[in-house]
Amino acid sequence: MLFRSNIMLHNYDVIHFEALGEEAHHLREETEAAQAKGLLPRDLRYLIVPDALQDFLAQHPDETLPPLITIKTHSVPPQDYLASDPKKSIITRSAGYDHLESLADVSNITSLRNYCVNAVAQTAIKFLYATAGLLNQYTVNTATFERNKTDSFMELAANRVVTVFGLGNIGKRAFDLARANGLTVQAVDIRARELSQRYGDDVKFVTKDEAIETSDVIINAMNLTRIKGSPYYNENYFSYDYLSRAKKGLIFINVTRGEIAPEPVLLKLYDQGVLGGIGLDVFSNEHDFSLAVQKGQVETVNNRVAAALVLLQMAESRMGNIYVQPHQGFNSDLAVESKAADTISHMISWYQNGKKRFDEQLPYYQDVI
Repeated sequence: MLFRSNIMLHNYDVIHFEALGEEAHHLREETEAAQAKGLLPRDLRYLIVPDALQDFLAQHPDETLPPLITIKTHSVPPQDYLASDPKKSIITRSAGYDHLESLADVSNITSLRNYCVNAVAQTAIKFLYATAGLLNQYTVNTATFERNKTDSFMELAANRVVTVFGLGNIGKRAFDLARANGLTVQAVDIRARELSQRYGDDVKFVTKDEAIETSDVIINAMNLTRIKGSPYYNENYFSYDYLSRAKKGLIFINVTRGEIAPEPVLLKLYDQGVLGGIGLDVFSNEHDFSLAVQKGQVETVNNRVAAALVLLQMAESRMGNIYVQPHQGFNSDLAVESKAADTISHMISWYQNGKKRFDEQLPYYQDVI
């Protein structure tokens, strides 16, 4: 194995891109453990680098990518790599896979569907407590020990309705945690009929229209699907027309992808008083957003990034009931370890399948039942 500082080009069996800090350490540990058990070749040649794939290739244009690579959401596989034989296999070390979904016909694609389920669901509940509890306002008022001009917070009780959109692994865990906190919980999912057979009376499914009429809190846990012809397509799913129908004071929490709930919509509805609280672990156009935050290029950004910057400023100043994170809902101490373990598990299945496919790969869902 070679780290970024000691790169020798060519002939790797696998390259792990965007591997930083503890994750790089755990990838090495899990690889060595699998080799010791005979689950991976003892002479496996692998490279762990912190760079995104395209940045690495820009620095090392003569490098030949191996048939198996692992990446995260900022890497973009080159077209000539995908088009060449043998068929390429890609592990995205993320729960979401929208950045690779369109490549499923030409490559073997798999993601880490289980590693951060509890961490991301717990993040949703963290936002729930912060927004319902008016944490910013109470913190600011403590500076003067103001007790007479503080708004009453939303008590979490059975008369409060939480709707979880997307009842995959993360959504179901968020559903269970919200219910464990004494709330009434319901779900919206395009696969409701199929999932009803799995969960029975344990989960109440409602329609999208029923949800907006009854919800006090919405938690978005849907995977993002950008393919417009797909029944799962959900960019801009939470539109202004839809969310404006909500009960006044709705709390909106997003822990999967920002493109599902446009920031200009959320900001406008918050300013209008329709939304009473916002919790965001994710943003639209996160690459552009991060550059705008780091370089201060506010005047050059699009309206989504501009609105996201306003939401960030309101959260930082504690002047609104808004709470944000830089897409870190997955970053628990336990999830960091299991991310590497799940990655190596996919690698093992790839080798066991003759380097032709993973045991589990896209598309995960077929026709809507």
